[in-house]
Amino acid sequence: MKQASGTPAWLPFLPMDIPAGNSSAQLARSELAAGLAALASSQRVELEVKGADEGYDILLREGTLHIRGGEPGVLYGTYTLLQALARGEPAPLGNYRPRYPLRMLNHWDNMDGSVERGYAGGSLFFNNNRLAYDQARIHRYARMLASVGINAICLNNVNVRPPMDGLILPPQLDDLAGLANLLRPYGIRLLVCVDFAMPARHEPGTADPLSPQVQAWWALRAKQVYARIPDLAGFVVKADSEHRPGPHTYGRSHAQGANMLARALKPHGGLLFWRCFVYNCRQDWRDRQTDRPKAAYEHYAPLDGQFDDNVVLQIKSGPVDFQVREPVSPLLHALPQTKKALELQLAQEYTGQQIDLFYQAAQWQDIFRQLPPGGADYIAAVSNLGDDESWCGHDLALANLYAFGRTAWRGESLPGRYAMEWAALSFPEAAGEITKLLLASPHVYEKYAAPLGLGFMVNPQTHYGPSPEGYEYALWGTYHRANHEAIGIDRGPEGTNFTAQYPLHLRQRFERLTTCPDRLLLFFHRLRYDQRLADGRSLLQRIYDDHFEGAQEAEALQAAWLELAGRVPPEVHARVARRFEMQVQNAREWRDVINTYFYRKSGIPDEQGRLIHP
Repeated sequence: MKQASGTPAWLPFLPMDIPAGNSSAQLARSELAAGLAALASSQRVELEVKGADEGYDILLREGTLHIRGGEPGVLYGTYTLLQALARGEPAPLGNYRPRYPLRMLNHWDNMDGSVERGYAGGSLFFNNNRLAYDQARIHRYARMLASVGINAICLNNVNVRPPMDGLILPPQLDDLAGLANLLRPYGIRLLVCVDFAMPARHEPGTADPLSPQVQAWWALRAKQVYARIPDLAGFVVKADSEHRPGPHTYGRSHAQGANMLARALKPHGGLLFWRCFVYNCRQDWRDRQTDRPKAAYEHYAPLDGQFDDNVVLQIKSGPVDFQVREPVSPLLHALPQTKKALELQLAQEYTGQQIDLFYQAAQWQDIFRQLPPGGADYIAAVSNLGDDESWCGHDLALANLYAFGRTAWRGESLPGRYAMEWAALSFPEAAGEITKLLLASPHVYEKYAAPLGLGFMVNPQTHYGPSPEGYEYALWGTYHRANHEAIGIDRGPEGTNFTAQYPLHLRQRFERLTTCPDRLLLFFHRLRYDQRLADGRSLLQRIYDDHFEGAQEAEALQAAWLELAGRVPPEVHARVARRFEMQVQNAREWRDVINTYFYRKSGIPDEQGRLIHP
């Protein structure tokens, strides 16, 4: 069993001990008493518990605060009140209701204890091909999530392979039920990733979704799972994606495959989250007609209205793969008759891997501004957590988890507000300075790693550090097509016509060079290096400038952190200082590799005469 305590995160005023109680209301009373005592608050607070609603009200009556709600609403309200008091704010009176009924964290944990695209140590849940966890740490994990209203987790990798498929079978199912029991008082429900092809390895001998034997097999599995975990939120499935089997293996549609599983869950109130990350991962780089960003829309938009009402299509925020800068996925503007979940990525796969600082709330704000009303019915994020002492590998990356919880509850991202809230709780003596670091960080990273919407100039497999042609001739459809005079892909009507998937106002915005946001120019357009941008600079000069400035600004982030010595705990200061040292080296590498790459391609020097290695 793993033993690692984990930091108290943004709740340092609560004891590290496991709170007393077997229900949300009992936990709320325990946490409230401990928190008020630690904060030396004499404020009188009463809990009014009724029902099972997640919403809550904080009221003031004759000098006494009342937290009124169901279970777990009163627990959420308790954390909201304690955090406000810890920041020195007035009691947050008001009515609080979540925007999304499920606010999910998707862990990509493997049963051997590793984490796919994990940058914070090993799994919190698994070791040696079984569930094996530190119960005290799981309580602290659940407290952390509940304090920002996250109410569901999927604990295993979407790429399900044996023995992980055994999680829904005895005896592992009993262990899974034990974990569900630990999480339940915190208002957290489990989901499980399942392998669509699993029946083919068992008695049916096939996974054809139209086979009665397959349908009966899944119905029995669901019945057994819900007998042990009656509040299971449902299953998550990745099918026909990146070499994973699925309905297409049997000539069936994704609606037929998803509905088969959803009907097994339906009698128990379960949902099926069907991931829409489906594309041709065997593309020939010579093929200029196939365009990876078009894939999800082409697969799923024609199926609108064919999915059962407990099927939820889980759609990545952008049309490619969690790049530093992408437009919103057009699929989130489609499917009016289908339930949808917005999928974000806390794990910093392409945004610095929790080595480089990258505060994600600004990125999400841009996504939400492009979402139509009702564009998503649920929300999920790929976890950035592991068994590292600091939870996220980088102490400041916890700000992203906090911001996701707040974003998921409110249905909007407010980067400045969430950053200040988190910093004031975590580092009260340096909250203002750390807030500035967080807010500056995504723009710094974008400058040196992905200006103007360039993506996938990363090292293959690891996805960290620069490799401008690492994916250029690969099978993944991740091309920028740079030559001696131009770069980018024309995705307008004269090119791949990807823009036609968007509603008219976005289509026109992206297609016109004069209205396309600078940060997406090379995502939607192919431009010559001497193309003049709105600020008068040439395209290539803008690329040079961004990389020089990004490296310099990374050094400024590092210097600002070093100035905080003595104002944050010394062990935290040392850990983060090491991360900034690595980030500065990474930024310099990006600057030199990318600038040299374009200089060699174009033969055009930097107008300011700065050093570019020939």
